[in-house]
Amino acid sequence: MQPLPHSYTNRTLGDGATVVKCYQGAGALTRLRNEHAVLDALQGRVPVPPVLGSGGGCLTMTFMSGRHGQELLDSGHGVGVLRACGTTLQLIHQLDARDITASLHSRARGGQVLVHGDYGPQNLLLDPATLEITGILDWEWAHAGDRVEDLAWCEWVVRMHHPGQVGLLGMFFDAYGGTIPPWPERQAFMLDRCRSLLDHCRQQEPRGSGEAQWADRLAVTKAWHE
Repeated sequence: MQPLPHSYTNRTLGDGATVVKCYQGAGALTRLRNEHAVLDALQGRVPVPPVLGSGGGCLTMTFMSGRHGQELLDSGHGVGVLRACGTTLQLIHQLDARDITASLHSRARGGQVLVHGDYGPQNLLLDPATLEITGILDWEWAHAGDRVEDLAWCEWVVRMHHPGQVGLLGMFFDAYGGTIPPWPERQAFMLDRCRSLLDHCRQQEPRGSGEAQWADRLAVTKAWHE
């Protein structure tokens, strides 16, 4: 088992056949139970890893092939990746949220769609040849909510971490389809999420690096324009 890249909150190991994800930080057990429940509920509906076992604060899952979307996004495949992000999110939001979230252990938030909770190219695996989605990862924050949560956060990820691809965000929204929440609503959610993460870091480690990082990200997000 070797540490896998792109694991920022938890410790994730893999050997090419299985993946072991060990949850760390506040609410680790709740997040583990959340992800286990939603992965079980989503089998056969969207491409997610089957759970093979649970214990010791970790989930063992089947390894899923593909390259992370964030790697492909900055290597000349921005259009294809963002289109795949949009069509896949539309599929997720068309699922029966009540059916899937009925067994979740997180606090009920209500809402009309199944919200991934950390949606973006960083949590998608794609076939590098076809740019088809092969896996949707990290469902620990899933809940029933409003579609703007996933739409705005995916946009935030691109704006914050892939600024050279911001001009392609229209591909993401066009692929999602329908009426997209207006910019003030999307930015308001981004700011609320940044404040929440800033407060979390402040409670966990006052005046630590995480607090400074999210204070800076909050300031950057405030300055954005559509």
